[in-house]
Amino acid sequence: MERVVEILREILGIPSPTGYTREVLAHIEKRLNEAGIKTYYTNKGALIAGNHPEPELVIAGHVDTLGAMVKGILPDGHLSFTKIGGLLLPTFEGEYCTIITRSGKKFRGTLLLKNPSVHVNGEAGKKERKEENMYIRLDELVEKKEDTEKLGIRPGDFIAFDPKFEYVNGFVKAHFLDDKASVAVMIDILLDLVDELEKLPVAFFFSPYEEVGHGGSAGYPSSTKELLVVDMGVVGEGVYGKETAVSIAAKDSTGPYDYEMTTRLIELAEEKDIPHVVDVFPYYGSDGSAALRAGWDFRVALIGPGVHASHGMERTHVKGLLATKELIRAYIEDKFSV
Repeated sequence: MERVVEILREILGIPSPTGYTREVLAHIEKRLNEAGIKTYYTNKGALIAGNHPEPELVIAGHVDTLGAMVKGILPDGHLSFTKIGGLLLPTFEGEYCTIITRSGKKFRGTLLLKNPSVHVNGEAGKKERKEENMYIRLDELVEKKEDTEKLGIRPGDFIAFDPKFEYVNGFVKAHFLDDKASVAVMIDILLDLVDELEKLPVAFFFSPYEEVGHGGSAGYPSSTKELLVVDMGVVGEGVYGKETAVSIAAKDSTGPYDYEMTTRLIELAEEKDIPHVVDVFPYYGSDGSAALRAGWDFRVALIGPGVHASHGMERTHVKGLLATKELIRAYIEDKFSV
C-alpha cells in the first residue's frame, strides 16, 4: 500500500464532521511535529504547517466532512437530526454512525427511514429520503425521551458516519474522500519535503469549515501571494474528471480561477506527463472561493484527485492521488527553483 493510501486510511478513521475536527487535526499535528514540521492553529481553528517564517505559497485542503447533528429526541427515545453540509441522504440510508456528546460520550446508531420495515410499510420504497422522513435509530435500550436524556444525549451533539474504507485494485472506496483524499496527499508531500521546508516559502493550510462555506475565509499568513487549493476533482456526466488523474479546475460555480496559476499548472502537467484533465465544475465551491469572497489579495487556483460519486459512496484511485501529489510538487519546484 502506498504511504499516501495508508495516511488516508488513518485520517478517514477519525470522525471530523464540520464543527468537530479537533481529533483529526490533533492527529495530523502530532504526525507532522514528530517529523520535525512546525505547526500552529489560527484563532478559528485551522492548522497551518511549514517551517518558513514568511510563506508566499499556501496549499490548502479541508479536514472537515459531511455529517449530521442531533436535532431532537423523539418520543420513542430515538433521534431526529439535521444535516451538516450537503449529505446525500439516499446514499447514507442504512449507514452506521456515532453520536458524540458534549461530555465526550459516544453512542452508536443507524440512519433509517421512519417506519422502515417493508412488512408493515408498503410505501417504504416510495418515501422521499429527507430529514423529516428519516431518523437515527439509537443502539441503546430506550423507549421514551427521558431514557435517552439520562444517557446524556442532547440536541447539538454531533453525528459522524462510518467511512467504510476499502482498498481494492488500486481503488480507494469510502465516504469523505472529499476532502480527506487531498489532505492525505498534502501530508505525504510535507513528509517528503521535511528537509527543505526551512528554505521553501510554502505553508500547508488544513481547513476546518469548508463544507459549510467559510473554511478558507480567514487565517492565512500575511505574506501569502498564492493559494493553491487541493480539493476533489469532479467525476461524472458533463465533466472530464477521471479517478486516475488530477483535475485542474478552470472555473466552478463561483467563477474562474486565476489565469496565470491555472495556465502554469496545465503547462507543468503537460511537460511532465502527469495524468490530468482541465475542467469546469457546475455545482462546486471551495476554500479558494471563500478566500476570494472574503477579500484576500492573492491569486487562487484549484486542483484535486478525481472522485466519483461525490457526497455519497465516493471512490478514487491511487493513480489520481499520486498525480495530484506530483503536480503539487512540480508547482513548488517550478516556483521556487528547488
